[in-house]
Amino acid sequence: MTDTIAADRLRLLIERIERLEEEKRGIADDIKDVYGEAKSTGFDTKTIRQIVRLRKMEKHHRDEAAALLETYMQALGLA
Repeated sequence: MTDTIAADRLRLLIERIERLEEEKRGIADDIKDVYGEAKSTGFDTKTIRQIVRLRKMEKHHRDEAAALLETYMQALGLA
């Protein structure tokens, strides 16, 4: 009896994961479409991706990354 219950529970979990994976693919397609729209409007998608990545970071992490980038650029004579 418990083997059947465990198997049913496992099957339900796997089916749930599969549904979520399908939703994730749909969302990824939507994001791709938005980047395509931005590009067709004349925006640089590489820069937009960088801004999206930066906005996910906490301010102190952004500040730290910017300071490190500035340090590396100065060391290479780029700043």
